[in-house]
Amino acid sequence: MPAPCPLCSSCRSYPLPVAGKAYHRCLACELVWLDEADHLDEAAEKAVYDDHDNRVDDPGYRRFLMRAFGEVLARVSPPACGLDFGCGPGPALVAMGRESGFEMAGYDKFYANDPELLSREYDFITSTEVVEHLADPRAVLDGLWARLKPGGVLVVQTQRVLGDERFRTWRYRQDPTHIVFFAEASFRALGARWQAGVEFPHQDVVVFTKP
Repeated sequence: MPAPCPLCSSCRSYPLPVAGKAYHRCLACELVWLDEADHLDEAAEKAVYDDHDNRVDDPGYRRFLMRAFGEVLARVSPPACGLDFGCGPGPALVAMGRESGFEMAGYDKFYANDPELLSREYDFITSTEVVEHLADPRAVLDGLWARLKPGGVLVVQTQRVLGDERFRTWRYRQDPTHIVFFAEASFRALGARWQAGVEFPHQDVVVFTKP
């Protein structure tokens, strides 16, 4: 039987093997995901993240994050309350939010694991370069959506997968912690399920607005 899609649950998928690993692609929402048998364990996954050099005061890193945070600034006025989901060991976006007058928190399962933060409500939630690491993207994203207040925005930054041939040679795929890859259709399917507004202001940014 085809593997069920971890985002839309459709069983209409096909195998997409690459470099000795078992990937699958959903025919309904175009998501690509890596078979669980090829996932790193948590210790190996964290070791990859520990090797990242994402510093709070790095101007280049801040410019990168502004593609997502700029969308917050264009839609939400301080003093609103925000969460950066997957803030990592160098929570630069949290600092940027506070500097802009927002009440800002950061959650990360490895570096800032405070589950209480996931029970609060927020005016906006950001998640930059995180969703491609999620083994259960539907559960996590539905959980974040539930924490948004009416009228709130969820801003997700991740590179979007295109055709199968491009995927086979895609550098983004080669990071061993990247296990799920969203297409534009994947995000539109999410928006339809949430009855949310969906915008694509950048090639790697999507904005959902809660009714």
